[in-house]
Amino acid sequence: MSIDHVLEEARRFAPILLLDRAEPFRPVQIGVHAFHAEGPSPSSKFQVTLRGDICYEYAIFWDHDICHTYDLEHVWVHVAEGKVIAVEATFHGSRHEVSLALADGQPLIWCEAGAHAHFRNRAHRDQMAEATRLTCGSSAGHGGVHTGNPFAQDWTEITAADHRLAKLYLQRLQFTPCFGHGLDVDLADVPFLPVTDLPVFIKARMEILLGKLRRQTPHMPAIFFDCGDTLVDEGTEIKRDDGSDVVISAELIPGAEKVIRDLHDMGYRLCLVADGPRETFENVLKPSGLWDLFEQHVISGDVGVHKPDARMFEVAREKMGLTKDQLRYVPMIGNNLERDILGANRAGHPSFFFDWSDRRRRIPETQDEQPTVQFSSLQVLVHILQLFEFSLSKDP
Repeated sequence: MSIDHVLEEARRFAPILLLDRAEPFRPVQIGVHAFHAEGPSPSSKFQVTLRGDICYEYAIFWDHDICHTYDLEHVWVHVAEGKVIAVEATFHGSRHEVSLALADGQPLIWCEAGAHAHFRNRAHRDQMAEATRLTCGSSAGHGGVHTGNPFAQDWTEITAADHRLAKLYLQRLQFTPCFGHGLDVDLADVPFLPVTDLPVFIKARMEILLGKLRRQTPHMPAIFFDCGDTLVDEGTEIKRDDGSDVVISAELIPGAEKVIRDLHDMGYRLCLVADGPRETFENVLKPSGLWDLFEQHVISGDVGVHKPDARMFEVAREKMGLTKDQLRYVPMIGNNLERDILGANRAGHPSFFFDWSDRRRRIPETQDEQPTVQFSSLQVLVHILQLFEFSLSKDP
């Protein structure tokens, strides 16, 4: 039997998925394989045992489910004497038999909202309603890019930033399932290909999806940080005794190291934008390893001006390879209203004022010193930044 004939016959028995009417995704491609004898699935972990003359495997690729970028689900349709006699399908990593219901010879399968697992029947869907609501709501995006699959080893490197962008994209698609009557999606209308061609398709498709996430998902392309009384406690500074302003050592503010490491591990690009001699910041940040977690260091002693001078922010933008249009997505975090906040506001950045110390004024005197966000504990900063990033949109 030729490949074209296999695909043509597989369309005759292709499942009709009953999707939730609020479902944001649709199947993109289907890899097909025909079994004439017992054998391992070529695209899943399961062994297939014939129930009739032939069994058609449908490997159903979705760009996303509500928890991950990449979703591959499976249905096996057993045929005897030209009729469907049994259907098996995947359900959250397992496989079970689906109650046999046909429409013009094609099996009908209830599909879980958001997650795309296959229910045994409508009653099974209704029993799982509460779990489905949770998946489509607060659990949206929790898995990032799904790399726990047999095809992922052939993909380009998936970075922490890719996982974060996938989570962000999916979190913004949270929805409430409708339940009720299903929306029919006939898999015969979705492009078919031999399952042997599926790895090449998936690799190319993932490159497209990751590229779209990077280009089109509103996110923070960088975060700018001040140092003194933002990361380092200025009250603990020990300066050189030669009359210079160079600090030999100082203690980090409690929580500062964890904040920077957590943000770095989440794939955020960090830039230090600080006033003082470069030697100071190397002395106070290198012992903890934080200096190397900043992609760039924009130091007033090198630039020749200090904040709020626009040149400090221009140099930071240039060194980080940012466009002017991106500045409204790049927060500046600092403790000084006259320098960090005023400079950030004038340069077009969101300004995050850390008001933990009494060493400097804590109340804005002008509208230009009014911060976008004000906080008093580093323990909440990562969460605040995540909320800010979630709120971003493409609209100016």
